[in-house]
Amino acid sequence: MHTLSAASPTKTSAQAASYCLPTIQFMANPPAKPAERQIVLHKAPEGFAISPKGNLAVAVLLQGTNAEKSAFYYHPNGGAVALKIDGKKVTKTGEVPVGGLPEGIVFSPNGDYVYIGNFTDQDVSILKIDGDKLTDTGQKLKLPGHPASMRSGPQ
Repeated sequence: MHTLSAASPTKTSAQAASYCLPTIQFMANPPAKPAERQIVLHKAPEGFAISPKGNLAVAVLLQGTNAEKSAFYYHPNGGAVALKIDGKKVTKTGEVPVGGLPEGIVFSPNGDYVYIGNFTDQDVSILKIDGDKLTDTGQKLKLPGHPASMRSGPQ
């Protein structure tokens, strides 16, 4: 069993989350074994999902999208980071921009796509999985409300 866990040791407020140094830890058989590898993801990871294939995880980054526009760390777009999983080794393989305040994230049942809910933009970014990389399809699904979480299951 493999688990990815997010930690943000210096997170004390919403503002601090925009520039602290959070980590993603990859562990085998938790909690018996210590973290095998840590990936430092700046820009406040909000959440992540693991592909049904088990070879890739994607973390969503706030990047200051929830801040006042006058804040020095404000950015209009969030991000999605691809993390290749190879046994106990996790490697960052790429990053693509998504919409404002990305929160929900799910993979398609076959693991070929990842969908990210963008709260402030009221839409879903549709990203294609190309091996261990993310590609923005340029397509967004407009929603009548703000997606705060997402869930996926087998079809």
